[in-house]
Amino acid sequence: MPHVGLVQRLPMLSKRSLLGASLLAMLCAALPYQSAQAQGPRNFATLAMVAEPQTLDPMASTADLVGTIMQHVYETLYTFDAKWNVVPMLAEGMPKISADGKTYAITLRKGVMLHNGRELTADDVVASLQRWMEQSPRGKAVGKEIDSLKAKGPLAVEVVLKEPYAPLLSQLALPSGMAAIMAKDSIASPLKDFVGTGPYKFKERRPDQFVLLTRFDKYTARKEPASGYGGKREAAIEELRFVPVPNASTRVEGALAGQYDFADLLPVEALPRLEKSGGKTVPIMTPSFGFPYLVLNTKEGVAASQPVRQAIQTALGEGEMLAAGFGDTRFFVAEGNHFPKGSPFYSTAGADQYNQRNAAKAKEAAAKAGYKGEPIRVLTSRQYDFHYNMALLMAEQLKRAGFKVDLNVVDWATLVQRRNDAKLWDIYVTHSGQFPEPMLSPPQLGDGAPGWWDTPAKKSALQAFNVESDPAKRGALWGKVQQVVYDEVPYINVGKFNGLSAKSPALDNYTPATWPFFWNAKIK
Repeated sequence: MPHVGLVQRLPMLSKRSLLGASLLAMLCAALPYQSAQAQGPRNFATLAMVAEPQTLDPMASTADLVGTIMQHVYETLYTFDAKWNVVPMLAEGMPKISADGKTYAITLRKGVMLHNGRELTADDVVASLQRWMEQSPRGKAVGKEIDSLKAKGPLAVEVVLKEPYAPLLSQLALPSGMAAIMAKDSIASPLKDFVGTGPYKFKERRPDQFVLLTRFDKYTARKEPASGYGGKREAAIEELRFVPVPNASTRVEGALAGQYDFADLLPVEALPRLEKSGGKTVPIMTPSFGFPYLVLNTKEGVAASQPVRQAIQTALGEGEMLAAGFGDTRFFVAEGNHFPKGSPFYSTAGADQYNQRNAAKAKEAAAKAGYKGEPIRVLTSRQYDFHYNMALLMAEQLKRAGFKVDLNVVDWATLVQRRNDAKLWDIYVTHSGQFPEPMLSPPQLGDGAPGWWDTPAKKSALQAFNVESDPAKRGALWGKVQQVVYDEVPYINVGKFNGLSAKSPALDNYTPATWPFFWNAKIK
């Protein structure tokens, strides 16, 4: 899906984070920059992304790629610091919350400029959040919790909840499926003018060539020191060029040739070549980057049957899939707990159903469930190298268990489009960031996301989890949610992985992150 500084990234994974940090320190040590400086100074960055974004509307898609680009243009009321604490961004400070936990009074920062030259007001915020609750899967889920949302003055917003909802601020902070604050007068469906408050403003888009963002000279930065996505943001690079480079090998070759200032999500087998580049590129490992997962279509088709989904889960060996996707054991961990040890949400509930790889048992369960050889349509893309490699192995595991598999390999933009149509697929392969708040990902825990999981057991477990604000009690309640996920199989969490990307030695002060951001970075 959708990530911060290496050593500070998720304290719950400190040993692995420190390992990643020391690796990065070794990789980064005094690499000479051998670019042709005869071209003279430049102040733009060329950033190789995994695909063409299917939209630039940050509310219309939960795709990480959309959030990565548009978080430079739009900002949120709150964001995450380097330790994944929620901190204010467009809000002046943390909200005042009523004793019953239902009313949030939010004051906006004064003098924040929109890209159209006027100041941000509470009316812009209310209109933006209303649009988010109507259009974004994440926003729709939050909207069901909200009783009223109104402006209480030029810079004051009041949110009244039907009952306490612990994940509210984290939901408002996430770059993916973003609760983006935009100029009220720019709001339309579809969005044609991208008018936000971010350090960069939208300049131009040429499909399959680039998305061009340029520095916003009247940007109103926070005063606090930069930390993760929080604190002071500065557009030190004048122009950001996000270039779609769908082929992973092309991104690697471009990074090695010094063609890109940043190349996102590279195949792990490229690490030795990147390490031996002689200073032309610098590999970056982002520890505890995220988790690959499989979404099952609970609405239509063969996977709509819960017993069939359970048989599919029994057939899979997630450890083998991770090895196929990442190869190098430095890049993955196979474990059934959705959250790592040390996290308040660590739980082994249901984990006996993880990594079974039991073809005979799966075949018997599928027959009992009434499976009659219908093809299981698996949707995947080569743009994320590891998705494709895992899908190939998963297809073999399913075939061993007597399932017929129809592997549909499409580009990422097509997959994102097709997954919205329940008639076109049974399983699709994706991934998400590893966050500290369970309700942030995957979107299937919310409402209306592809897969369309909606059962009484889900509602009951999540209801109990979301109204509880005590972190210690929420930890135990998450175990019950995780058990329901294993029982009903709306999605399968494959494991945990570290991300590999690369930057040119010219890109200075870049902080590794799940959704890469380039404010505060510089071109040397």
